[in-house]
Amino acid sequence: MPFVAHNKAFDENCLKAVFRAYEIAYPDYEFECTLLRSRKVWPEGHHNLDIIAGYCGYEMTNHHHALADAEACAIIAKQIL
Repeated sequence: MPFVAHNKAFDENCLKAVFRAYEIAYPDYEFECTLLRSRKVWPEGHHNLDIIAGYCGYEMTNHHHALADAEACAIIAKQIL
């Protein structure tokens, strides 16, 4: 089962940095990216997490809070992946 992120490149780089910091081999996880997919589903406009979440019916009241961002990403993933 893959990890899901809204901006895979950013999240995967952060995860890799943590593995490097602890000198642990990175297992090359499989990732799906809701940002890239949203650009295909809605080619026009901005693709920020809160905007795409809104398209999917999720109103973000606490953007950039880890739990809210994860919930939004999950809602998006269920609809467009």
